[in-house]
Amino acid sequence: MSRTATTTFPVLDVIRQRWSPRAFADQPVPEQALQQLFEAAAWAPSAMNEQPWRYLYAHRADEAAFRQLFDCLLPGNQPWARHAPVLVLALAKTTFSNDTPNAAALHDLGMANSHLILEATALGLHGHFMGGFDADKAREAFGLPANLQPVVIMALGYLGRAEQLDEPFLSREQAPRQRRSVAAFAFPGQLPS
Repeated sequence: MSRTATTTFPVLDVIRQRWSPRAFADQPVPEQALQQLFEAAAWAPSAMNEQPWRYLYAHRADEAAFRQLFDCLLPGNQPWARHAPVLVLALAKTTFSNDTPNAAALHDLGMANSHLILEATALGLHGHFMGGFDADKAREAFGLPANLQPVVIMALGYLGRAEQLDEPFLSREQAPRQRRSVAAFAFPGQLPS
């Protein structure tokens, strides 16, 4: 089954090919490739060029570091995420360098994450972003300061076979990809009442 999205309007192939699998191959991600993804993230736009994104990551081969990130995941994500070659915790620094609040920090981290995941897709890698993790546990585990907000954990790796997953993950992996139509969220002039 093709996982490339069928779009109503033409978009870049790398956008159509990006998706969030739960099945990962047992193949390590080279450190050089991972650094290339972080380089892509570095070039995302940000308010006042603050670049408020931070990433903590661990390769599965580094069992202690991987376990520290893995233990922050909620039980619903652990059964499949344990097979990912890399886990990445994405954080937003919520203050500017002058210690004033940065209201755009989450937006800017999202931009960096988009750059990162599209670069990953171009390299034949896939990532699955998870909001299902314990942010307080991550704060404690990594000794995070108050102005560093844990936002998502991403499982990253090469695509595996859907059949390696148990239910309910197998069905989700094989379900058709769907998105709202552009008309459902983009409006000329004003929002509908």
